[in-house]
Amino acid sequence: MNKYIFGVDIGGTATKLGAFSLDGQLLCKWEIPTDTGGGGGRIMPNIAREIVRYAGDTRSVAAAGVGVPGPVRRDGYVRRCVNLGWGNFNPARDLSAHLEGVPVFAGNDANVAAMGEYWKGGGRGARSLVFVTLGTGVGGGIVIDGHMVYGSTGLGGEIGHIVVNPQETVPCNCGQYGCLDQTASATGVVRHAQRILAASDAPSALRAMENFTARDVFDAAKDGDAPAYEAVDTCMGYLGRALAMLTHILDPDVYIIGGGVSKAGTFLTDIVRRHYERYAVLSEQKAQVALATLGSDAGIYGAAKLALDAVR
Repeated sequence: MNKYIFGVDIGGTATKLGAFSLDGQLLCKWEIPTDTGGGGGRIMPNIAREIVRYAGDTRSVAAAGVGVPGPVRRDGYVRRCVNLGWGNFNPARDLSAHLEGVPVFAGNDANVAAMGEYWKGGGRGARSLVFVTLGTGVGGGIVIDGHMVYGSTGLGGEIGHIVVNPQETVPCNCGQYGCLDQTASATGVVRHAQRILAASDAPSALRAMENFTARDVFDAAKDGDAPAYEAVDTCMGYLGRALAMLTHILDPDVYIIGGGVSKAGTFLTDIVRRHYERYAVLSEQKAQVALATLGSDAGIYGAAKLALDAVR
């Protein structure tokens, strides 16, 4: 009888699933809508149904790992997950019950994605890494010596709320001012470019765009557009500074940059690395700054790795 490991990445609108062999090979991946009705009570039964559909029965399931969009304690407990309607809930325990006692392990989705990049992605071969996701906001995950960092309350890796610009006058969604989330995100890049354009009459291709995006800012910066480059350099400079702070605490081998903004490629990582090396002054040997390689599959890989490590 074949035995499978399942990696599950739960999102607010879709849930990705991956079936893996016991030697870590991805056999199949697919997704289903995330049904958040009934206070999120339908999510785990739906996932269990998909797992059994693929495996044939629960006896063929060795274990499953789950990435959750919210803080998750090491024991799988979630105090609150607004996007899914969960409160005071243990998704790992609940999914295990729906799978007739199959072991299930859970973690925050960004931390789980970090584990995926560590195992099979841009951080492969490293002992420790910090994964940074640059999208609408800034998320992160930490793997130290092969172990995912949960923290005491599940907040390990929430690097988006490191304050890097205390002069910021607009509050972050968390209530602080000047969080990395406000500066290095796609939203932050656009906001800063708008401020630069408003403060000068310097020519820029962005002025002809009614609602430009972070991608537009990066594309213009690559073409030598001075205001666009200033915006990118400033925002990614804050990220480089934050990575230097993390180096003085965690000292990872590599920083992996993912998320939608990372599509700017080595143009982005070169800028981040320059600023990071400027601030990380305590060691001549610097961490690498590299791009994520798994894309949206990082979550299912990382969730499967949680389960594999546990059953091994």
